[in-house]
Amino acid sequence: MASALKNLSEYNEATIPDASSFQFGIVVAEWNEKITHALYEGCYETLVKHGALEDRIKTIQVPGSFELPIGAKLLAANGKYDAIICIGCVIKGETSHNEYINHAVASGLTNLSVLSSIPCVFGVLTPDDEQQALERAGGQHGNKGVEAAVTAIRLASLKGQFSGKKQKIGF
Repeated sequence: MASALKNLSEYNEATIPDASSFQFGIVVAEWNEKITHALYEGCYETLVKHGALEDRIKTIQVPGSFELPIGAKLLAANGKYDAIICIGCVIKGETSHNEYINHAVASGLTNLSVLSSIPCVFGVLTPDDEQQALERAGGQHGNKGVEAAVTAIRLASLKGQFSGKKQKIGF
């Protein structure tokens, strides 16, 4: 089924681990505030719904999506978060600036995740226009903030399964 025809935020709640033992960081871009705050609300509510304790969720804001990796790095530096969720929205517009920003943010978060061993979840919308963004920020196609929270819970749980064990890459 094409993604345009369904709510992309539907998931089986029974498969989500209990989040009560985890600490989460959330970094929210202020640019496209109407969209990013709707994504944030979906994210935060989903974390709490699955047991995350409100005093174990730290939220910071950065000016725009380009700054999400540095915001995530600032949170990751103290080492207490099991996952960091980065929320933003880069609308295509009339130039190709979105391609550069989206690539930089995705690369930055991937690199930070790998180097810090803290999952940094890409909760960034990359729509062609504001209407598409609204449809993915609580509209007919769900809320990407919900999806980012579910991903963070799953990755925090997976990370917990390997904590205390020495990890090797390669042979």
